[in-house]
Amino acid sequence: MGFFDIFRRVDINEGVKSYKAAEGAVLIDVRTLSEYAGGHIEGSVNIPLQSISGSKALPEDRCAPIYVYCLSGARSRQAVHILKRNGYASVNDIGGIADYKGKVVR
Repeated sequence: MGFFDIFRRVDINEGVKSYKAAEGAVLIDVRTLSEYAGGHIEGSVNIPLQSISGSKALPEDRCAPIYVYCLSGARSRQAVHILKRNGYASVNDIGGIADYKGKVVR
């Protein structure tokens, strides 16, 4: 990751499309439980950032495609680094739900 990558904007809408197209993919929302309850993307699993290391909700297959989002993209970026450090090979930061144009589940 280069210095200017921190300014790169990811498109959560494209990320959700990629998630839906990837066989065996897992969509993880790293916001708090209350944020998740307020509205989340259908099919996502809530694993708050502070609980991401060692969570039982993570896939056993460390090669499974994982897509991560939060509110704005800051926590999802942190979660991606943690997951990669823990041996997950295919982790994708798709940004923040604040920019999501699709339907949310409450």
